Parts: sequence; C-alpha cells; structure tokens
Amino acid sequence: MIWGSLALGWIVIVWLAGFVLPAESTLTSLKDRNLAPIWAHPFGTDWLGRDMFMRTLKGLTTSIQVGLLAACGGGIVALVLGLIAASGKLADRVVSWLIDLFLSVPHLVSLVMLAFVFGGGLPGVATAIALTHWPNLARIVRAEMIQLKSADYIHISRRLGQSRFRIAVQHMLPHLVPQLFVGTLLIFPHAILHEAAITFLGLGLSPQQPAIGIILSESMRYLSAGMWWLAFFPGLALLLVVRAFDVLGNSLKVLTSTGSSREGG
Repeated sequence: MIWGSLALGWIVIVWLAGFVLPAESTLTSLKDRNLAPIWAHPFGTDWLGRDMFMRTLKGLTTSIQVGLLAACGGGIVALVLGLIAASGKLADRVVSWLIDLFLSVPHLVSLVMLAFVFGGGLPGVATAIALTHWPNLARIVRAEMIQLKSADYIHISRRLGQSRFRIAVQHMLPHLVPQLFVGTLLIFPHAILHEAAITFLGLGLSPQQPAIGIILSESMRYLSAGMWWLAFFPGLALLLVVRAFDVLGNSLKVLTSTGSSREGG
C-alpha cells in the first residue's frame, strides 16, 4: 500500500503539474539558448531557449493522456472479446485465433502500420496502441471466463433458462473486475513507452505537440555538441513515470490477489 500510494501520488503530481502549466512556460527565449542545468532552469534549455523542465512536464502529461486512452481502449476490447469467447465454442475458437494472430506480430511493427492508417496525432496513436495491447489481457479474461463456466451457480443459471450472454454479463463479469482493472493499469507503461518510440521515429504525434518522444528525437542532433541534458532529464523522467505505473499495477495485483494479471508486451 505504501509503494502503491507513493507511485500514485507521483503520477498525479506529474500530470497535474503539466496540466496546469500555462502555454507561455514553453515559449522560446533566444537570449537563454543552450543553457546547462542551473537553478533557474533545472533541466537546462534547448537551442531555442525553451525551458526543458517545463517541456518535460508537458510531454509527460501528453504521454499519460495517451496511456489513459490506449489502456482503457485495450481493456474494453479485451473485455468484449472475453465475453464473446464465453458465449460458445465457435466464438471461443475465433477469439483464440485473433489473440494468437495479434501476439504473433511485433508490437512496434503493427503500431507503425496502424498509426499511419489512423493518421497519427494523439487520437490515432492512442487508437493504434489500444488495438495492439489487448491480446494478453484478453487471454487472461478468456481463461477466467472458462474457469467460471464450470461453477455451480453458472450451471443453475443455465437450467433456469438464462442466455449465455446474460450469464456472462450478470454472473461472470463482476468476478473479472479485479483482473480487468489491474490488467488495464499495467497496459499504461507499455502504452507510454510505445508512444514515445513511434513518436521518436517520427510516426506518432506531430512536432507541435509536446511529447517525450519528440523531445528525445530533436535532442539527438545536439548530443554531439555536449548538450547531454536535452535527452538525459526527459528520458529519466519518462522512466520514472513508467516505473511508477508498474509499481502501482503490481501493488494493486498483490492487494487484490489477481495472480497473473500482468499484461506483457
């Protein structure tokens, strides 16, 4: 509970700090170009005089928003497919085939293709991540549904004439809430890292949007000039946020005793 609370507090502080910062905080100031970390600019400034601390906070807020949309979308897809798999043997075979199909394709490859199809930008990137990060969670939901189908109260419900879909929604779904919640939360770190990866490659968010991937991509041209702070602090901040989501998800997994609810990627 302590580690989970600290991780949640860190995430909320980072998100709120980037959300409440005014747009003027990231404006250019040519007289302050290429400054190393000092008290007034703890993360230094870039080649346009923009404060890197403010840009990093804005970028982390964008990454958290993308992670929220992608994780919720992936969780919804996993839940729907899990419920469909419980409705019959043919549906279960189709869902299993879809899960195996998506797991056989590397995430980054499918992400690049889907982000290009959906036109990039925050909605396109979030949609692409959501459509590629559901298979592991769907497999967990499907396994739980199969286990619940053998319960006595499920057999009684069938004998009383209830439909399979109604049984899945009314009797099975409440038991899936802990696994679904923790699994959705554990999609966050993968979503944030993959958003930064495809944005770093120039296939994600537009350069006008503050994002860690864009900051790291732009900083590569200046590392040879000794401006190490342009990549070090944003990369470290991204790592800390991703680690916070991972700690929070694992803490909730232990508290709710959800077993193997971790979403891999």
